[in-house]
Amino acid sequence: MSSHPQRAALFEQLDSLGISHTTHEHKAVFTVEESAEIKANLPGGHTKNLFLKDKNGQFFLICALGDTQVPVNKLHRFFECKRLSFGKPEPLLEHLGVTPGSVTFFAIMNDTKNQVKLVLDKALFDHDIVNFHPMENTATTAIAADDLIIFAKAVDHDPVILDFSTVS
Repeated sequence: MSSHPQRAALFEQLDSLGISHTTHEHKAVFTVEESAEIKANLPGGHTKNLFLKDKNGQFFLICALGDTQVPVNKLHRFFECKRLSFGKPEPLLEHLGVTPGSVTFFAIMNDTKNQVKLVLDKALFDHDIVNFHPMENTATTAIAADDLIIFAKAVDHDPVILDFSTVS
């Protein structure tokens, strides 16, 4: 088990909310492709997480199934902003407390000033279980998909549920 301080805080938060979770340790993975071997042995929906920013400085955490096409160049229309680009490592660490390669749904708990808009792929809820990194990319933590909303609201975020197949 890792000594990453945020992992312990995450597990305490999940436990306090009565959210069942299972964590599997593995080698560090930085991309969806690198995680293919790990995913083959873990049930549930596997995810990718994108930290985006618009021209006005609004940040977005996009959490989607790993095989979902996330049309970053078209999402700005949905959010009524100019354009979206990938956020830099410094604001990622500042707002979500994680580094590139470890972006995760769970990091929304570190956005205590509500400066990051949380966007969840509607397809996540087609799975009973969904998998995310627990603040670092050397493990994968599984929770029930229905618990995503409970967790988000408990950390003062009201997620936007988006069907990415309809974004054009």
